[in-house]
Amino acid sequence: MTDTFVALSDPTRRLLLDRLSEQGGLTLSELSEDLPMTRQAVAKHLAVLESAELVASERDGRCKRHYLNPMPLAKMAKRWLVRFEDVPLGSLSGFHAAPAIRPAHHP
Repeated sequence: MTDTFVALSDPTRRLLLDRLSEQGGLTLSELSEDLPMTRQAVAKHLAVLESAELVASERDGRCKRHYLNPMPLAKMAKRWLVRFEDVPLGSLSGFHAAPAIRPAHHP
């Protein structure tokens, strides 16, 4: 799961995942469109996403098509997010709201 967090820590990789969630089967050229970086840089980001198993790829002739693999995200959500869905924030163990900062009064 650490690889998943590392992969998601970069905004460019999150953007690539967003694009693949909207339309799967995109090539490197299609994913690189409108990005302010080289195709080589995008390919490196895709390699990180593939290593984290967030993206699956398959050959289509000479093209390589990329698809979102939602399973690692589903596992992350199940493990880390579901347990907090119905818990009121104030009831979390040891939670204390930060004291309000009051401006100093000057005579």
